[in-house]
Amino acid sequence: MPRQLIPYDDYLRAKIRSRGYLPHWEIEGATYSLTYRLHDSLPLHVLHRLREEREAMTRQLTGGLRAPTAIERFDIEEACALRLDEELHVGRGHCYLRNPQLADTIVENLHHFSGTRYSLYAWCVMPNHVHVVFRPCEGESLERILHSWKSFTSHAAWPIVGTKTLWAREYYDRMIRDERHFFDSVAYVRNNPIKAGLTGWRWVG
Repeated sequence: MPRQLIPYDDYLRAKIRSRGYLPHWEIEGATYSLTYRLHDSLPLHVLHRLREEREAMTRQLTGGLRAPTAIERFDIEEACALRLDEELHVGRGHCYLRNPQLADTIVENLHHFSGTRYSLYAWCVMPNHVHVVFRPCEGESLERILHSWKSFTSHAAWPIVGTKTLWAREYYDRMIRDERHFFDSVAYVRNNPIKAGLTGWRWVG
């Protein structure tokens, strides 16, 4: 567990930015649960459905008359993350990460800067997506770290699976709120292969 989690009140003042329709919360010293996926893992009609479900959840909580509170946003993000994972477990697309050499490359890349650019607490490379629980070091940002992961592995994929077009532009992140949320998030990541019915899947830690 991180030596110190961010006080909950600080999350209420987190900076929120957006790349597309998904919000991304950032605060110095935060720990994140992150999912990034292959570009062909979710067809447009599934993305549209997930977006509509998010909007419906927001309307249900707010009556469509106000912006959601910070706590309501946390609840929405948790529910949407579960729905996203359900859709990813369907196994759409080429599922390039079933290739053992490419999966090993991604795992090695996750560990390469662990302890220097970030603290790595849990990870799982699934057939068409990756889960990570980590904490950026001071001066590092979630977006820069993710860009380096995607960039390196996209180039490494070419001689292995014959494509550099690997990752979707969008990603899905949630800040860890407290100790219970941290342990729940780590357990969820490590149990993801079992949940998806992948017997003997070894790319998890």
